[in-house]
Amino acid sequence: MYAKVAVNLPPIRGSFDYHIPPALEGRVRPGHLVVVPFGSRRAQGIVLSLLDSSTIAETRPIERLIDPEPVLTLAQLKLALWLQLQTLAPAIDCMTLMIPPGLSQQTDSRYTLQKPDTPIQDRLESRLVSLLKRRGPLRGRQINRAIPRVNWSRAADRLLRRGIIQRESVLNPPKVHAHQVRTARLALHPEATRAATNRLGRPGSNASRRRMKIVATLIAEGEPLEVTWLYAESGGSLADLRYLEDKGLIILSEAEVWRDPLAALDFVPSSPPQLTRDQDTAWKEIDAAIRQAVSEPVTPFLLHGVTGSGKTEIYMRAVAETLKLNRGALILVPEIALTPQTVRRFLARFPGQVGLIHSQLSAGERYDTWRRSRLGQLPVIVGARSALFSPLPNIGLIVLDESHDDSYKEQGRAPHYHAREAALAYSQILNAVCILGSATPDITTTYRATRGQIQRLELPKRILGHQRRLKDQADRLGVHSHYRNVTSEAAMTELPPVSVIDMRQELRAGNRSLFSRALMQALNETLSAGHQAILFLNRRGASTYVFCRDCGYVLHCPRCEMPLTYHTAQKELLCHHCGYHRQLPPTCPNCGSDRIKQFGAGTQRIEQELLELFPNARTLRWDRDTTRSKGAHQIILAHFATHRADVLIGTQMIAKGLDLPLVTLVGVVSADVGLNLPDFRAAERTFQTLIQVAGRAGRSLLGGRVILQTYQPDHYVILNSAKHDYQAFYQQEVRHRKDLGFPPFRRLTRLIYRHTSLSSARKEAKRLADVLRQRIAQSEMAADLIGPVPCFYQRLRGDYRWQLVLRAADPVSLIPDNLTQGWIIDVDPVSLL
Repeated sequence: MYAKVAVNLPPIRGSFDYHIPPALEGRVRPGHLVVVPFGSRRAQGIVLSLLDSSTIAETRPIERLIDPEPVLTLAQLKLALWLQLQTLAPAIDCMTLMIPPGLSQQTDSRYTLQKPDTPIQDRLESRLVSLLKRRGPLRGRQINRAIPRVNWSRAADRLLRRGIIQRESVLNPPKVHAHQVRTARLALHPEATRAATNRLGRPGSNASRRRMKIVATLIAEGEPLEVTWLYAESGGSLADLRYLEDKGLIILSEAEVWRDPLAALDFVPSSPPQLTRDQDTAWKEIDAAIRQAVSEPVTPFLLHGVTGSGKTEIYMRAVAETLKLNRGALILVPEIALTPQTVRRFLARFPGQVGLIHSQLSAGERYDTWRRSRLGQLPVIVGARSALFSPLPNIGLIVLDESHDDSYKEQGRAPHYHAREAALAYSQILNAVCILGSATPDITTTYRATRGQIQRLELPKRILGHQRRLKDQADRLGVHSHYRNVTSEAAMTELPPVSVIDMRQELRAGNRSLFSRALMQALNETLSAGHQAILFLNRRGASTYVFCRDCGYVLHCPRCEMPLTYHTAQKELLCHHCGYHRQLPPTCPNCGSDRIKQFGAGTQRIEQELLELFPNARTLRWDRDTTRSKGAHQIILAHFATHRADVLIGTQMIAKGLDLPLVTLVGVVSADVGLNLPDFRAAERTFQTLIQVAGRAGRSLLGGRVILQTYQPDHYVILNSAKHDYQAFYQQEVRHRKDLGFPPFRRLTRLIYRHTSLSSARKEAKRLADVLRQRIAQSEMAADLIGPVPCFYQRLRGDYRWQLVLRAADPVSLIPDNLTQGWIIDVDPVSLL
C-alpha cells in the first residue's frame, strides 16, 4: 500500500507518494500525522489518501505515526482542499489550521559555527557569526528572533559555501503532550491500613503525624488522589509518600488529567423558556432542517434578529435537537471577549458537554479540548474563529453568532479564509445545518438571501425577559415594568431611542469638549440615578496623532510610517502596528518648536475628561490595550456587570453581544470615525458598529437611550442608524455597490507585495500588473484591475506595501500559479486598507 502525503516543509507545495512499511500496515489512514523523509531531511506530513499503486518507481517509507489516531476527519480533509481552492494557499497550510498549536511542527535548520576566527567583511555575515559565537548552535527560528525583520538567509548561504558555518536539518518533536500527574492510592484494605498506622516512625514525631494524616485522607476519600492534594492536606512531602510506599501501604502511579479551561467557571443550570411567536416561527423551520440534514443537504439559515430578540435561545434549541440525534454542534462567536458569557449560557443548558476553544488558552488546554472533542466527550464546542476546525466525529450544526463581524476573516497569516464562507461550505460537506445570526447581516449574505441561496428568518422584536425574571428584576431595582406581554411568559420593549447630536452646532455654541451638552446632561442623570453608561469610541490611546502646531510635522513610526499614538499611562508614543515606542519629544524634530500638540481623542482622553466633569464616577476602559493578558476580558466584564464601575469606555469590543441590564445610556462619542475611509465597506462597517453598540442600552426594566454625536448628521448611515432601519440602509447601500461593481455583484481579490525596498515593491507590483492585464485581455471574463498603487497603510513593520485589486466574477482564475515570493493573496477581502 501507498499513501499520498502533504509535506509540511515550506516553501514546498503539493503532495508526494510514500510506501507504507510492514510495521504500519493496517494502521495508516487518511488524516494521520506522520513523519517522512524528504531529501536529506525529515518532515511532518498529513496523509491525504491511500493508494494501491504509485507511478513513482522508487518510493520512500513513512517512518512513524505522531498520533495513533488521525488528526483530521475525512470531512476536515475535504474542507482543507476547499480552502486551498478558495484561498490559493498550500494544502498543508489549510490542514495545519485544524491541528492544535504545538502538535504540528515544521522542519527547521540548526546552524553551528565551524571557523570562528575567519576574517569577515560583510556586516550582516559578521552579525550572524557573532551571534553564533556568543550563543552557540541556533535554530532558524531562534535566529529570526535574535535578528528580527532582516533577511539573513543569504548571508548564511555565503558563510556555508565558505565553510564558516554548518547547517543541518532538524525536526522538532511535538510541543504538547498529555498531562500526567502523580497519584497515590491505598495498597491494602482500609482496615488493614489502619492497623499498620502504629508503625509510621517514632511515635509522636512530626513525620509520624504527617504520614498518619496522609493515610487517613486516602481512607476517607476512598479513591486515588493527586499527591499535591495530599501535600496540602497533610503537610507531607514526596519523601513521606516514598516511606509509605516502601512499607507497602500505598501505591504511587501516574494518571492523565485533562486541562479544562472551564473547570473553575461557575454556572446555574437552566431550562428552556417559552418561545415567543416570532421565535416559534423561526424555530419550526430550523427544527425541520435539523431532522432533514441527517440524510440530505439543507439550505443555510440567516437568522436576522434585532439586538435582544432571542437569537441565542434559538441556537440552544438547535443544539438540544442536534444532540438528540447523536450529532455535535459548533458555536462560533467573533471575539474572545464574548466567549465567557456565551459559554456560561451553554454550560447552564448542557452541563458537562461543552468545550471552549480560542487563542488565549494555553497550548495544553487547547490540546486537551481538541482530544476530548475528537473522542466525542465534548459534543458542543464554543469559541472564536478557530473553533470551526474542532474534530467532532459527527457534526450536525454550525452556528455563527454576529456573523457579519470582520473578526471571522483571517487577516494575519495565510490562508486568508473567512469563517463564514468556510462554515457554509463545511455544512454542505457534513450535511449539517448552518445558522448565521446577526442584527446587522453583511450586505453579501442578505443579497444571497434575496436570491434564495440562504433562507432568511426574522426576529423583529426585542425580547428582554420572561415574567419570573422581570418580576425579580423589578423587585431588585424598585421599578415597574414597562414591557408589553407577547406570551403568557415573555415580555418585550422597543429598541432604545437614538438622539443625533450635530457637533458642528456644539462648536458654534462654544462647546469645545468631547461631550455635547446633551451627553453631559444624560451622563449626569444616569450617574445620579445609580445606573451605568457606556461611552463608545472607535479608537485607542489618548490621541490620534501628535503634530507640531508651527510647521505641521507629524510624528510617524520609522518602520511603518504610521502616525504614532500618545498613551498617557506609559507617557510614551506607540505604533499599534509593529509595537515601536518612544518618548514624546520636548521640541519638534523638524523645526525645533516646543508647540507639540496631541490631536484627536482616544479612550484614555475620554476617561480623563469624564473624570474632570464627574470626579466621583468609577470608570473602566475596555480596549485592546487593557485586555492583552489572559482572562482580562472576563475580569473587566465581571467588574462592570457587578456594578463596580459606573461608566465603561471602550472600542469595538463593547459593541458585540454584551447583556448588561444596568446600562441605560450609550454615548457614541464620534460616530464619523471610519465613515470616510477609502474602503468599499466603510459605510457598512460604520452602520453595523453603531447599531450594535446602540443595542447595549435598554436591556432591562430601567429602559435606555442612545446619544450619537456626529459631524455628518445627514449621512444615510447616521440617519438609518438612528432609526434602527436595516432594510433602508441595505437598499441604499446595495444600489451603491451595484453602480460601482463591488460585492456582492462582483468578487474581489487583493494582492499585496511587501519588500524592504520601496523601488523593489513598486517594480514588482507593476510587473505583475502587466501580467494580469494580459491575462484579462485573453480571458472572456468581464474583469478589471485596480492599481498598482501603494496600500493605504503604505509601510508596516519595515516593509513597503503595494497592492493590486482584481475585480471579476472569478478573479482567482486570473492569478498566475507561481507568484514571486513576497506576494499575499486575499480572496474576498473585508477591507482594502
